Amino acid sequence: MLSRGSWAETSRVTELLRQETVGGALLLVAAVVALVWANSPWESAYTSLKELTVGPAALHLDLSLASWSADGLLAIFFFVAGLEVKREFVAGDLREPRRAAIPVLAAVGGMAVPAVVYVLVNLVAGSVALQGWAIPTATDIAFAVAVLAVISTHLPAALRTFLLTLAVVDDLLAITVIALFYTRALEPLWLLLALVPIAAFGVLVQRRVRSWWLLLPLAFVAWALVHASGVHATVAGVLLALTVPVARSQAAGGPEAGPGMAEHLEHRLRPVSAGFAVPVFALFAAGVTVGGLTGLREALTDPVALGIVAGLVVGKAVGIFCSTYLLSRFTRAELDDGLSWIDVFGLAVLAGIGFTVSLLIGELAFGPTSLRDDHVKIGVLVGSVVAAVLATVVLRARNRVYRAICVDEERDDDADGIPDVYQS
Repeated sequence: MLSRGSWAETSRVTELLRQETVGGALLLVAAVVALVWANSPWESAYTSLKELTVGPAALHLDLSLASWSADGLLAIFFFVAGLEVKREFVAGDLREPRRAAIPVLAAVGGMAVPAVVYVLVNLVAGSVALQGWAIPTATDIAFAVAVLAVISTHLPAALRTFLLTLAVVDDLLAITVIALFYTRALEPLWLLLALVPIAAFGVLVQRRVRSWWLLLPLAFVAWALVHASGVHATVAGVLLALTVPVARSQAAGGPEAGPGMAEHLEHRLRPVSAGFAVPVFALFAAGVTVGGLTGLREALTDPVALGIVAGLVVGKAVGIFCSTYLLSRFTRAELDDGLSWIDVFGLAVLAGIGFTVSLLIGELAFGPTSLRDDHVKIGVLVGSVVAAVLATVVLRARNRVYRAICVDEERDDDADGIPDVYQS
């Protein structure tokens, strides 16, 4: 279990996490700016900016900037996540069911147990509070790798791959939950019409058409129609991504002729997603007026906030760790050399950092600008910070072991550009 995999997959994961680290740093900066701004004398300017309405009213797209960031910019985030999911299961190491079982079951456990914890805490609060059950189920990979960068831990390749694939599956499950449980007033006609531009987009990318003047208008029309259908517009991002082919294009009778469409689009859009879309969403979503220690205590007496904190800190750790451990017990699989169960537990705790998607689900569950939505934001922020601190303690304690493993994984005595451990 949790073996390091192939060199091609390891190098790709390392590069992706490097990009996510930069995006995570921008995400943290945006969240801090939002919190400081919302609790400053200029709070009214922050609120006015969030509520500024732009867009054509004739198309029912006269949305606030906060809505554009949640519905529009996060569609880019989920498009990139959809590309990553498809690439992992079609061409990555997860195309093998044996390897895919671990992150898939861990992700399922990491979503189911936090939801149960939230429900148990909120049973006394009534049915209105229970609709936020999915808030603590998401993992924010950008936030998590930013924490890893800050604490300077040297995670081995196997753990880095496990963390990324866990988060990828988590994103897919999260958008499925949003589509199934947070859709209100469904308009089937608009949803059926959305299949037309999605199909046209799919035909073009299957033919390796890379013209932005064709792809972008189709993507926007698909997004607008899904938005009009009542289904959250970010679902359009995943649906479009799943039409993109993963296989590399082939020269006639020759070797591989360059990156496939999924790799090409991901390379172009991941910097936009990590460096712009997600931080801007955080800027508009994370701003909550805390009201000092009194306001913080008041928020944390709300079962909604308590359920979120308990779900992120306890539910995530228990769900991911127990799912992985039970899989090993029933299959008699053993951890890779050099790793121990405390490493799995440390990553499980780290996965309790739920920020971007948790804030999105919170808005869908209780509505933006409501008092309960403010408590959701405080719960997500507190739970994520507590999970980050606890993960730091666990992972830093193992950093000496990680350093030794990384030395072995980087040794290249024959200087061929591929570490020797991947050729033995």
